[in-house]
Amino acid sequence: MTTSKFRPGRIFLWLLAVLALLIAICAALVLTFDWNRAKPWLNQRVSEAAGRPFAIRGDLALTWQKSQSDLDSWRRWVPWPRLSAKDIVLDNPDWAKTGPHMAEIGQLTFSLSPLPLLAHRIVLPSLELEAPVLALERKPDGVNNWTFQSSGPSAWQLDLQKLVLAKGTVRLLDPVSKLDIKADIDSLPVTSPEGYGIGWKVSGSFNKAAVSGDGKAGAVLSLQNSSTPYPLQANVRVGKTAIGVKGTLTKPSDLAALDLRLKLSGASMSNLYPLTGIVLPATPPFSTEGRLIGRLSSAGGDWTYDKFSGRVGSSDLSGTLEFVAQKPRPLLKGTLLSNQLRLEDLAPLIGADSNASKANRGDGAAQPSNKVLPVEQFDTSRWGSIDADVKFTGRKIVREKELPIQDLVADLHLKDSVLSLTPLNFGVAGGNLISNIKLDGSGKLIKADMKISARHLKIKQLFPTFESAQASLGEINGDASLSAVGNSVASLLGSSNGELKTLINQGTISKFLLEAAGLNIGNVVITKLFGDKQVKLNCLASDFAVTKGVMDARTFVMDTDDAVINIQGQINLAQESLALTVKPETKGMRIFSLRSPLHVSGTFKNPDVGVDKGILALKAGGAIALGVLAPVAAVLPLINITPAQENDCAALLARAKQKPVAPPPGKILKQSKAK
Repeated sequence: MTTSKFRPGRIFLWLLAVLALLIAICAALVLTFDWNRAKPWLNQRVSEAAGRPFAIRGDLALTWQKSQSDLDSWRRWVPWPRLSAKDIVLDNPDWAKTGPHMAEIGQLTFSLSPLPLLAHRIVLPSLELEAPVLALERKPDGVNNWTFQSSGPSAWQLDLQKLVLAKGTVRLLDPVSKLDIKADIDSLPVTSPEGYGIGWKVSGSFNKAAVSGDGKAGAVLSLQNSSTPYPLQANVRVGKTAIGVKGTLTKPSDLAALDLRLKLSGASMSNLYPLTGIVLPATPPFSTEGRLIGRLSSAGGDWTYDKFSGRVGSSDLSGTLEFVAQKPRPLLKGTLLSNQLRLEDLAPLIGADSNASKANRGDGAAQPSNKVLPVEQFDTSRWGSIDADVKFTGRKIVREKELPIQDLVADLHLKDSVLSLTPLNFGVAGGNLISNIKLDGSGKLIKADMKISARHLKIKQLFPTFESAQASLGEINGDASLSAVGNSVASLLGSSNGELKTLINQGTISKFLLEAAGLNIGNVVITKLFGDKQVKLNCLASDFAVTKGVMDARTFVMDTDDAVINIQGQINLAQESLALTVKPETKGMRIFSLRSPLHVSGTFKNPDVGVDKGILALKAGGAIALGVLAPVAAVLPLINITPAQENDCAALLARAKQKPVAPPPGKILKQSKAK
């Protein structure tokens, strides 16, 4: 009997040989394995995970490539699998209208880093898609076709680092946002110096407006590398709004850094709300260009439209606006400047522009032909979506000659659906019109509080086209305090309550104006033939009580060296009607005067000024009768001889100088009946 000698080294060598053989066999099996045999299993697993049919209908192949790891370690020696699948389809849900398939891909190719799989991470250094056709769709109730069924959070994490797209089509159908667009993507024949590798065209509709555009982008989209900017250029038109961008995007998966040159133009800035979510006022046609920089955060990010410039209507506009994502609402803040502001370009803000302008900006109700006060309603439904803190300065107002407005400063604040203009100041006729306006849009109807003060308005500048007012030295001062409820300028004024007071305590005024108001026909003729002259204005004071839109003249008197003019009656702001009586009382003799009150009636649009024909007929009839008896005596009834009157305005001025008050919106101020 013989015994063998134990040899550990020999056994170890045999083990290494067996292990090497097993590795070789496994490698051979992997390299020679027909992966198409695994398609049924893969199709079944993906279909179960997605909750809808999935299929790889073409070849499925696996190759191996050298590791793309930059690490100088043993990991670089581990080969990476590269999987390629052709003719892939993923079905749509049964309710979809875009067709049977949500996705069709001509060929999908990706590399996989194997070692991170041990930590439940799927790292795809690159994903290449050839001829993808993607249809994204959402129902009116918010259900979409890109959210798949899930049994709970997955332990696996997907890390896609690069996306390469050569050619494809993407369609988005979203009735919630009224969006139906299609983008066709194709590779460019030559990569440009800026890095553009693909071009695209878009068409469709948004909110019933036609959408069209084109642009270019980089061929390789680096989703993770923050040091590789992705070039982007686009020109898109949505209805009458045009958007142009050119710049770079860093780490697109997170919008980590956006730096673009942004151009905007359109019929009205208010039309940008569906695209941006930012509440902007109605304006005439506009165009701006500036630098858009920003960074996305978990709260939404901060975005700055920096040092933009452009035009709104015929006015220039520049400034910087910043959008800050914060809770409970984002904030829009900044400063705006217009060096040459045309007054007519402010009209759309309150719906006071023409019907043609309203139609062009596609916003607002047409103004009735018989109405002066704007009836277009303010849309307060958007006020609660954002807060704002913006200062606007119009250095020079370019206006028609008869509108003596020089400049404008407005501080706009919007918070909790309450819009405040504190202050809203105009330079007018050499003086100032100072106002503080608060509009509470939190309810169905706006609750408004308005306090307005006029200081040192020069008469000759206030009426620049009235030749007979150019010699006047007087100034106008006034105060108004009103509260109202409504959703338009017309409805607010038509429901307003409060007080309005004005006064002129020194100055001169055209004698011709007084003579015309008093129907002193003889002096009107003489004045027109031989020239006008100025008379001293002792006092002009007015005091209106405003109740439910009706302005009642508690006091309206003008005292001069030649005459005292009293005005009584009402102005109905709701009906835009006039019912005033002008009673002039002369302080001297007029050579020929038909003394009768003037009656002002009609509407704001078509006012009517007339005299009491009954009184004139009596005077004229008396003159005819006396003329038969004595020609000289016939003139006497038409000659007004009144002693010099002294009218002390001190009491009226003291009353007019009292600050007016307004009740809360919707309430009526209790007025004293004492005169």
